Amino acid sequence: MTDVEDFEEEAPEEPTGTSEAAPEMRPAKIAIVGRPNVGKSTIFNRLAGKKLAIVNDTPGVTRDVRETRSKLRGHDMVLMDTAGFENAKGEKLEARMRAQTEAAVLDADICLFVYDAREGVTTLDRTFAQFVRRTGKPMILVANKCESSASDTGVTEGYSLGMGDPVEVAAEHNIGFVDLDDAVELALRDVDLGVREDNIDFEEAPVRIAIVGRPNAGKSTLINTLIGEDRLLVGPEAGVTRDSITIDFMWQGRRVQFHDTAGLRKKAKVQETLEVLSAQDTLRAIKFAQVVVLLMDATSPYDKQDLQIAALCEREGRALVVGVSKWDLVQNKSEASKFLRDETARLLPQLRGLEVVMFSGLTGKSVDRLLPAIERVQINWSAKVKTSELNDWLREKVQRHPPPAVNGRRIKPKYISQTKTRPPTFVLKCSRANKLPESYRRYLINGLREDFDLPAVPIRMFVKADENPYDNTVRKQGFEPLKQKERP
Repeated sequence: MTDVEDFEEEAPEEPTGTSEAAPEMRPAKIAIVGRPNVGKSTIFNRLAGKKLAIVNDTPGVTRDVRETRSKLRGHDMVLMDTAGFENAKGEKLEARMRAQTEAAVLDADICLFVYDAREGVTTLDRTFAQFVRRTGKPMILVANKCESSASDTGVTEGYSLGMGDPVEVAAEHNIGFVDLDDAVELALRDVDLGVREDNIDFEEAPVRIAIVGRPNAGKSTLINTLIGEDRLLVGPEAGVTRDSITIDFMWQGRRVQFHDTAGLRKKAKVQETLEVLSAQDTLRAIKFAQVVVLLMDATSPYDKQDLQIAALCEREGRALVVGVSKWDLVQNKSEASKFLRDETARLLPQLRGLEVVMFSGLTGKSVDRLLPAIERVQINWSAKVKTSELNDWLREKVQRHPPPAVNGRRIKPKYISQTKTRPPTFVLKCSRANKLPESYRRYLINGLREDFDLPAVPIRMFVKADENPYDNTVRKQGFEPLKQKERP
């Protein structure tokens, strides 16, 4: 069983005899590399202690470098799952994937070189092994899929790669990971980690931001521009991103976590198993995000699929910002801007006041407006309103517009309070709660949004019956009322 714990930063100990804290050591970077479909993502998930990367029999599932922080027997580490190494050059997608994998190898402290022991050592294995050896990085050779005797020949062939003794594992069956942990721990002893240079405080809870939209809307390009480096794989092809990739970033002293997601197509068009898994990964990113940026192509905004994604975010209770990318392709920008804002108000009335930010992810123009908009909506999403102010507001609203009578009997709203934030959630106590019309509940929600300045965030309101002192609750609790003394 792999000894993996959730990552926790430990406070650096002060050296004896001095008041200054010792510099914090950076975590070791471990890259899991190999040709396509040898089980790198399965090993990554096992070492991380949870399912993060999509695993499928289709070669080339992983395209971007996925990172996660973890611990192995007390050692801090950053695991990197990489795309399968392919012998491609030029501007092809496979060549760009290979460039990302090579960059991960150069950035790593230790390389886990994985090959398929059932299939044996291939020509592509030898080509990639030669590249890894030239880097001079510490290497651990991992022979995967060793659950049966069919892998014996392939394990023996592994010695020809010149990387030492193969560590035999079967990642799918969780076999051999104690030996792999031993090998990694031994290799870590010889790695000079140095002082940590990034300024990200991993003890601080991040603002989780999911970038979602249709395929080829420019999600990866936007994140690369925001963080100032070519971290994610981009290209003209639709559907380049498959995994939901998490990237940590510091903005104005706050820890921000971007989630790059696969494009969401119409459900009827999603047939292949791999695309279904990618869509599920995107939906999971929306569910656990705080703010969702719905990214649309300026040349074809507000497709039916965009509206469905926005409705999904509202149902999940996520704060939403609309981002319009490829703004550099728009000719009449003032007219297009007015059209987009009018369409937002018309098509998404349930999120009144939604912010629309237009920018070009490719050139970077106006991208700096996005994060301040995200901050504003995140503050509203976390807002807390005082109960006294709420009840003063309720009395005024009811006096101005009382709820309609049902069957000749009035409905009396009596008390309102906020029970939680993220999203703002309210409970309204009133008589005949089950008869309160939905239109009146929407009237109160819109009033909350306008009067307490809560634009663009979902608002939950639950209507409950007010307690009636004459409904025999005393009897229901098992107590009988005292009987009057009988007259003589």
